[in-house]
Amino acid sequence: MGVTPLIWIITIAVTVAFFIWEFYAHVRKPHEPTIAESAKWSAFYIALALLFGVGIGMVSGWQFGGEYFAGYLTEKALSVDNLFVFLLVMSAFAVPKMYQQKVLLIGIAIALIMRGIFIAVGATLIANFSWIFYIFGALLLVLAYRQAFASHDNDPQNLRIVQFARRHLPFVDQYHGDKMSVKIDGKRFFTPMLLVIVAIGFVDLIFAVDSIPAIYGLTEEAYIVFTANAFALMGLRQLYFLIGGLLERLVYLAQGLAVILSFIGIKLISHALKVNELPFINGGEPVKWVPEIPIWFSLGFIATTIVVATVLSLLKTRKDGKREAAQQEAEKAEEVAP
Repeated sequence: MGVTPLIWIITIAVTVAFFIWEFYAHVRKPHEPTIAESAKWSAFYIALALLFGVGIGMVSGWQFGGEYFAGYLTEKALSVDNLFVFLLVMSAFAVPKMYQQKVLLIGIAIALIMRGIFIAVGATLIANFSWIFYIFGALLLVLAYRQAFASHDNDPQNLRIVQFARRHLPFVDQYHGDKMSVKIDGKRFFTPMLLVIVAIGFVDLIFAVDSIPAIYGLTEEAYIVFTANAFALMGLRQLYFLIGGLLERLVYLAQGLAVILSFIGIKLISHALKVNELPFINGGEPVKWVPEIPIWFSLGFIATTIVVATVLSLLKTRKDGKREAAQQEAEKAEEVAP
Protein backbone atom coordinates (compact mmCIF):
# COMPACT_ATOMS: atom_id res chain seq x y z
CA MET A 1 0.00 0.00 0.00
CA GLY A 2 3.01 2.27 0.38
CA VAL A 3 2.25 4.24 3.54
CA THR A 4 5.13 6.56 4.38
CA PRO A 5 6.27 7.42 7.94
CA LEU A 6 4.97 10.96 7.35
CA ILE A 7 1.46 9.66 6.63
CA TRP A 8 1.63 7.56 9.81
CA ILE A 9 2.70 10.59 11.86
CA ILE A 10 -0.07 12.78 10.40
CA THR A 11 -2.70 10.07 10.96
CA ILE A 12 -1.72 9.48 14.59
CA ALA A 13 -1.48 13.23 15.24
CA VAL A 14 -4.95 13.86 13.80
CA THR A 15 -6.38 10.96 15.84
CA VAL A 16 -4.88 12.33 19.06
CA ALA A 17 -6.13 15.82 18.16
CA PHE A 18 -9.68 14.47 17.80
CA PHE A 19 -9.55 12.96 21.29
CA ILE A 20 -8.18 16.19 22.80
CA TRP A 21 -10.87 18.19 21.02
CA GLU A 22 -13.54 15.74 22.26
CA PHE A 23 -12.40 16.30 25.85
CA TYR A 24 -12.37 20.10 25.73
CA ALA A 25 -15.48 20.49 23.55
CA HIS A 26 -17.79 17.89 25.10
CA VAL A 27 -16.41 16.15 28.19
CA ARG A 28 -14.60 18.77 30.26
CA LYS A 29 -17.88 20.19 31.52
CA PRO A 30 -19.89 17.29 33.01
CA HIS A 31 -23.33 16.87 31.43
CA GLU A 32 -25.57 14.19 29.96
CA PRO A 33 -25.72 14.56 26.15
CA THR A 34 -29.12 14.93 24.53
CA ILE A 35 -30.34 12.49 21.89
CA ALA A 36 -30.03 15.21 19.23
CA GLU A 37 -26.42 15.96 20.20
CA SER A 38 -25.48 12.28 20.24
CA ALA A 39 -27.19 11.62 16.89
CA LYS A 40 -25.48 14.59 15.22
CA TRP A 41 -21.97 13.63 16.29
CA SER A 42 -22.50 9.90 15.69
CA ALA A 43 -23.56 10.70 12.11
CA PHE A 44 -20.54 12.99 11.72
CA TYR A 45 -18.03 10.31 12.75
CA ILE A 46 -19.68 7.60 10.66
CA ALA A 47 -19.69 9.90 7.62
CA LEU A 48 -16.03 10.74 8.26
CA ALA A 49 -15.16 7.03 8.41
CA LEU A 50 -17.00 6.33 5.16
CA LEU A 51 -15.32 9.27 3.37
CA PHE A 52 -11.93 8.04 4.55
CA GLY A 53 -12.70 4.59 3.11
CA VAL A 54 -13.68 6.15 -0.22
CA GLY A 55 -10.40 8.08 -0.14
CA ILE A 56 -8.42 4.87 0.38
CA GLY A 57 -10.25 3.25 -2.51
CA MET A 58 -9.60 6.18 -4.86
CA VAL A 59 -5.95 6.61 -3.91
CA SER A 60 -4.75 3.06 -3.26
CA GLY A 61 -7.29 0.93 -5.13
CA TRP A 62 -10.61 -0.62 -4.23
CA GLN A 63 -9.03 -3.85 -3.02
CA PHE A 64 -7.61 -1.85 -0.10
CA GLY A 65 -10.82 0.18 0.08
CA GLY A 66 -12.84 -3.02 0.44
CA GLU A 67 -10.45 -4.29 3.12
CA TYR A 68 -10.92 -1.05 5.05
CA PHE A 69 -14.72 -1.18 4.89
CA ALA A 70 -14.80 -4.86 5.92
CA GLY A 71 -12.46 -4.10 8.81
CA TYR A 72 -14.43 -1.02 9.84
CA LEU A 73 -17.73 -2.92 9.89
CA THR A 74 -16.21 -5.73 11.94
CA GLU A 75 -14.57 -3.38 14.42
CA LYS A 76 -17.72 -1.27 14.73
CA ALA A 77 -19.79 -4.36 15.53
CA LEU A 78 -17.24 -5.49 18.11
CA SER A 79 -17.21 -1.96 19.56
CA VAL A 80 -20.99 -2.03 20.01
CA ASP A 81 -20.56 -5.26 21.97
CA ASN A 82 -17.88 -3.44 23.94
CA LEU A 83 -20.45 -0.72 24.68
CA PHE A 84 -22.76 -3.30 26.22
CA VAL A 85 -20.05 -4.24 28.71
CA PHE A 86 -19.38 -0.55 29.37
CA LEU A 87 -23.07 -0.21 30.21
CA LEU A 88 -22.79 -3.06 32.71
CA VAL A 89 -19.74 -1.43 34.30
CA MET A 90 -21.53 1.92 34.60
CA SER A 91 -24.56 0.24 36.19
CA ALA A 92 -22.53 -1.92 38.56
CA PHE A 93 -20.62 1.08 39.91
CA ALA A 94 -23.67 3.39 39.77
CA VAL A 95 -21.79 6.07 37.81
CA PRO A 96 -23.91 9.26 37.63
CA LYS A 97 -24.94 9.91 34.01
CA MET A 98 -23.39 13.37 33.93
CA TYR A 99 -19.96 11.81 34.62
CA GLN A 100 -20.28 8.86 32.23
CA GLN A 101 -18.90 10.85 29.28
CA LYS A 102 -15.52 11.20 30.95
CA VAL A 103 -15.39 7.49 31.78
CA LEU A 104 -16.27 6.61 28.20
CA LEU A 105 -13.68 8.94 26.66
CA ILE A 106 -10.93 7.60 28.93
CA GLY A 107 -12.07 4.04 28.22
CA ILE A 108 -12.05 4.61 24.46
CA ALA A 109 -8.59 6.23 24.64
CA ILE A 110 -7.30 3.20 26.59
CA ALA A 111 -8.92 0.93 23.99
CA LEU A 112 -7.12 2.70 21.14
CA ILE A 113 -3.77 2.49 22.96
CA MET A 114 -4.30 -1.22 23.69
CA ARG A 115 -5.25 -1.91 20.09
CA GLY A 116 -2.29 0.14 18.83
CA ILE A 117 0.07 -2.09 20.81
CA PHE A 118 -1.63 -5.24 19.51
CA ILE A 119 -1.54 -3.88 15.94
CA ALA A 120 2.22 -3.31 16.16
CA VAL A 121 2.80 -6.77 17.65
CA GLY A 122 0.55 -8.38 15.04
CA ALA A 123 2.30 -6.61 12.15
CA THR A 124 5.70 -7.75 13.46
CA LEU A 125 4.55 -11.36 13.82
CA ILE A 126 3.00 -11.43 10.34
CA ALA A 127 6.13 -9.96 8.77
CA ASN A 128 8.37 -12.58 10.37
CA PHE A 129 6.20 -15.68 10.81
CA SER A 130 3.66 -16.42 8.09
CA TRP A 131 2.43 -19.45 10.06
CA ILE A 132 1.05 -17.03 12.68
CA PHE A 133 -2.15 -17.01 10.58
CA TYR A 134 -2.84 -20.53 11.87
CA ILE A 135 -2.60 -19.21 15.44
CA PHE A 136 -4.82 -16.21 14.68
CA GLY A 137 -7.36 -18.41 12.91
CA ALA A 138 -7.53 -20.95 15.73
CA LEU A 139 -7.77 -18.14 18.30
CA LEU A 140 -10.71 -16.59 16.45
CA LEU A 141 -12.55 -19.91 16.31
CA VAL A 142 -12.12 -20.30 20.08
CA LEU A 143 -13.22 -16.70 20.66
CA ALA A 144 -16.22 -17.24 18.36
CA TYR A 145 -17.34 -20.20 20.46
CA ARG A 146 -16.96 -18.19 23.66
CA GLN A 147 -18.76 -15.23 22.09
CA ALA A 148 -21.71 -17.39 21.03
CA PHE A 149 -22.23 -18.68 24.56
CA ALA A 150 -20.91 -15.68 26.48
CA SER A 151 -22.81 -14.19 29.36
CA HIS A 152 -22.55 -10.50 30.22
CA ASP A 153 -24.15 -11.12 33.60
CA ASN A 154 -20.90 -11.22 35.59
CA ASP A 155 -20.56 -8.39 38.09
CA PRO A 156 -17.64 -6.11 37.04
CA GLN A 157 -17.01 -5.40 40.75
CA ASN A 158 -15.88 -9.02 41.11
CA LEU A 159 -13.04 -8.64 38.61
CA ARG A 160 -9.77 -9.68 40.23
CA ILE A 161 -8.03 -6.47 39.23
CA VAL A 162 -10.82 -4.46 40.89
CA GLN A 163 -10.64 -6.59 44.04
CA PHE A 164 -6.84 -6.15 44.06
CA ALA A 165 -7.22 -2.36 43.86
CA ARG A 166 -9.75 -2.37 46.71
CA ARG A 167 -7.40 -4.37 48.94
CA HIS A 168 -4.28 -2.29 48.33
CA LEU A 169 -5.58 1.26 47.91
CA PRO A 170 -7.65 3.48 50.24
CA PHE A 171 -11.11 4.17 48.78
CA VAL A 172 -14.14 6.22 49.76
CA ASP A 173 -17.62 4.99 48.91
CA GLN A 174 -18.99 8.21 47.43
CA TYR A 175 -18.26 9.91 44.11
CA HIS A 176 -16.69 13.36 44.36
CA GLY A 177 -17.66 14.83 41.03
CA ASP A 178 -15.60 13.21 38.29
CA LYS A 179 -12.42 13.16 40.40
CA MET A 180 -10.46 9.92 40.77
CA SER A 181 -8.95 10.94 44.10
CA VAL A 182 -9.82 13.31 46.91
CA LYS A 183 -8.05 14.58 50.03
CA ILE A 184 -9.97 14.13 53.30
CA ASP A 185 -8.50 15.34 56.61
CA GLY A 186 -5.10 15.62 54.98
CA LYS A 187 -5.13 12.05 53.67
CA ARG A 188 -5.44 11.06 50.01
CA PHE A 189 -8.28 8.66 49.10
CA PHE A 190 -9.38 7.24 45.77
CA THR A 191 -12.97 7.47 44.59
CA PRO A 192 -15.08 4.78 42.85
CA MET A 193 -14.29 6.61 39.60
CA LEU A 194 -10.82 5.03 39.63
CA LEU A 195 -12.33 1.54 40.00
CA VAL A 196 -14.57 2.23 37.02
CA ILE A 197 -11.56 3.24 34.91
CA VAL A 198 -9.65 0.12 36.04
CA ALA A 199 -12.60 -2.10 35.08
CA ILE A 200 -13.01 -0.36 31.71
CA GLY A 201 -9.28 -0.71 30.98
CA PHE A 202 -9.40 -4.45 31.74
CA VAL A 203 -12.42 -4.86 29.44
CA ASP A 204 -10.54 -2.99 26.70
CA LEU A 205 -7.62 -5.42 27.00
CA ILE A 206 -9.94 -8.40 26.53
CA PHE A 207 -11.65 -6.86 23.53
CA ALA A 208 -8.30 -6.01 21.91
CA VAL A 209 -7.52 -9.75 21.90
CA ASP A 210 -10.73 -10.27 19.89
CA SER A 211 -10.55 -7.36 17.50
CA ILE A 212 -6.97 -7.31 16.23
CA PRO A 213 -6.68 -10.93 15.01
CA ALA A 214 -10.13 -10.48 13.45
CA ILE A 215 -9.17 -7.51 11.30
CA TYR A 216 -5.81 -9.05 10.37
CA GLY A 217 -7.93 -11.79 8.84
CA LEU A 218 -9.30 -9.18 6.44
CA THR A 219 -6.17 -7.19 5.64
CA GLU A 220 -2.43 -7.42 6.25
CA GLU A 221 -2.00 -3.65 5.99
CA ALA A 222 -1.23 -2.27 9.46
CA TYR A 223 -2.35 1.21 8.34
CA ILE A 224 -5.82 -0.08 7.42
CA VAL A 225 -5.97 -2.03 10.70
CA PHE A 226 -5.16 1.10 12.71
CA THR A 227 -7.44 3.52 10.86
CA ALA A 228 -10.39 1.09 10.85
CA ASN A 229 -9.99 0.68 14.61
CA ALA A 230 -9.59 4.41 15.18
CA PHE A 231 -12.73 5.29 13.20
CA ALA A 232 -14.68 2.46 14.85
CA LEU A 233 -13.82 3.93 18.26
CA MET A 234 -14.44 7.55 17.28
CA GLY A 235 -18.03 8.47 17.99
CA LEU A 236 -18.45 5.47 20.29
CA ARG A 237 -19.09 7.81 23.22
CA GLN A 238 -21.98 9.47 21.41
CA LEU A 239 -23.27 6.11 20.20
CA TYR A 240 -23.43 4.93 23.82
CA PHE A 241 -25.94 7.64 24.70
CA LEU A 242 -27.78 7.32 21.38
CA ILE A 243 -28.49 3.59 21.51
CA GLY A 244 -28.21 2.99 25.26
CA GLY A 245 -31.76 1.64 25.41
CA LEU A 246 -31.29 -0.31 22.17
CA LEU A 247 -28.24 -2.21 23.45
CA GLU A 248 -30.36 -4.41 25.68
CA ARG A 249 -32.55 -5.29 22.68
CA LEU A 250 -29.63 -6.61 20.59
CA VAL A 251 -30.04 -10.09 22.07
CA TYR A 252 -28.48 -11.85 19.06
CA LEU A 253 -25.49 -9.51 18.70
CA ALA A 254 -23.15 -11.99 20.42
CA GLN A 255 -24.24 -14.79 18.08
CA GLY A 256 -23.83 -12.53 15.05
CA LEU A 257 -20.31 -11.62 16.15
CA ALA A 258 -19.56 -15.32 16.71
CA VAL A 259 -20.53 -16.03 13.08
CA ILE A 260 -18.29 -13.18 11.86
CA LEU A 261 -15.32 -14.29 13.99
CA SER A 262 -15.77 -17.91 12.80
CA PHE A 263 -15.86 -16.78 9.18
CA ILE A 264 -12.69 -14.71 9.56
CA GLY A 265 -11.00 -17.56 11.47
CA ILE A 266 -11.72 -19.95 8.59
CA LYS A 267 -10.52 -17.28 6.13
CA LEU A 268 -7.23 -16.95 8.04
CA ILE A 269 -6.63 -20.69 8.13
CA SER A 270 -7.41 -21.07 4.41
CA HIS A 271 -4.99 -18.22 3.66
CA ALA A 272 -2.30 -19.86 5.80
CA LEU A 273 -2.74 -23.15 3.93
CA LYS A 274 -2.09 -21.35 0.64
CA VAL A 275 1.10 -19.53 1.66
CA ASN A 276 2.86 -21.82 4.14
CA GLU A 277 5.17 -24.71 3.46
CA LEU A 278 4.67 -27.09 6.37
CA PRO A 279 6.09 -30.63 6.31
CA PHE A 280 2.98 -32.21 7.81
CA ILE A 281 0.57 -30.65 5.29
CA ASN A 282 0.43 -31.60 1.60
CA GLY A 283 3.95 -33.05 1.59
CA GLY A 284 5.57 -29.79 2.56
CA GLU A 285 3.95 -27.73 -0.22
CA PRO A 286 1.35 -24.97 0.12
CA VAL A 287 -2.19 -26.19 -0.56
CA LYS A 288 -2.85 -24.34 -3.80
CA TRP A 289 -6.36 -25.70 -4.33
CA VAL A 290 -7.69 -23.97 -1.18
CA PRO A 291 -9.83 -21.03 -2.41
CA GLU A 292 -8.87 -17.48 -1.46
CA ILE A 293 -11.98 -15.71 -0.17
CA PRO A 294 -12.26 -12.36 -2.03
CA ILE A 295 -12.66 -9.19 -0.03
CA TRP A 296 -16.00 -8.30 -1.69
CA PHE A 297 -17.46 -11.57 -0.42
CA SER A 298 -16.06 -10.92 3.08
CA LEU A 299 -17.55 -7.41 3.11
CA GLY A 300 -20.96 -8.67 1.98
CA PHE A 301 -20.95 -11.56 4.46
CA ILE A 302 -20.05 -9.33 7.41
CA ALA A 303 -22.64 -6.66 6.50
CA THR A 304 -25.37 -9.27 5.97
CA THR A 305 -24.60 -10.99 9.27
CA ILE A 306 -24.82 -7.70 11.19
CA VAL A 307 -28.14 -6.79 9.53
CA VAL A 308 -29.65 -10.24 10.13
CA ALA A 309 -28.53 -10.31 13.79
CA THR A 310 -29.98 -6.82 14.37
CA VAL A 311 -33.31 -7.54 12.67
CA LEU A 312 -33.77 -10.88 14.45
CA SER A 313 -32.90 -9.23 17.78
CA LEU A 314 -35.45 -6.47 17.33
CA LEU A 315 -38.14 -8.93 16.19
CA LYS A 316 -37.53 -11.16 19.21
CA THR A 317 -37.58 -8.33 21.75
CA ARG A 318 -40.72 -6.90 20.13
CA LYS A 319 -42.41 -10.31 20.34
CA ASP A 320 -41.27 -10.76 23.95
CA GLY A 321 -42.56 -7.30 24.79
CA LYS A 322 -46.00 -8.07 23.37
CA ARG A 323 -46.11 -11.37 25.29
CA GLU A 324 -45.13 -9.64 28.52
CA ALA A 325 -47.76 -6.92 27.98
CA ALA A 326 -50.42 -9.59 27.35
CA GLN A 327 -49.46 -11.41 30.54
CA GLN A 328 -49.69 -8.18 32.54
CA GLU A 329 -53.14 -7.48 31.08
CA ALA A 330 -54.26 -11.00 31.98
CA GLU A 331 -52.98 -10.61 35.54
CA LYS A 332 -54.82 -7.29 35.91
CA ALA A 333 -58.01 -8.88 34.60
CA GLU A 334 -57.72 -11.66 37.17
CA GLU A 335 -57.21 -9.13 39.98
CA VAL A 336 -60.37 -7.18 39.15
CA ALA A 337 -62.49 -10.30 38.46
CA PRO A 338 -65.10 -11.01 41.20
